[in-house]
Amino acid sequence: MAMTNGLRSCASKLMNSSKPILSKQASREFHSSGMKMGGHGHDEPFYLHAKHMYNLDRMKYQKTTMSLAVLTAFSIGVGVPIFAVVFQQRKTASG
Repeated sequence: MAMTNGLRSCASKLMNSSKPILSKQASREFHSSGMKMGGHGHDEPFYLHAKHMYNLDRMKYQKTTMSLAVLTAFSIGVGVPIFAVVFQQRKTASG
């Protein structure tokens, strides 16, 4: 009997203490923190995101750079499949 009264007492204390927590109104809002550092310290005419991000006409050594980029992309596109085929054939032949 004493145990039952103790459990009831404990349960009622827990229920009474949790009412303010349950009845508290929640607010749903969008929140964002401010900028950590400045944001306007870049060189304005030469550094704008997206719209003028890749100004190829202002690039130094444009012909050399673009030729090297295209050659690299082409070499990777041809070399990786050839390496994959050779690797698979070597793996199959050794088993």
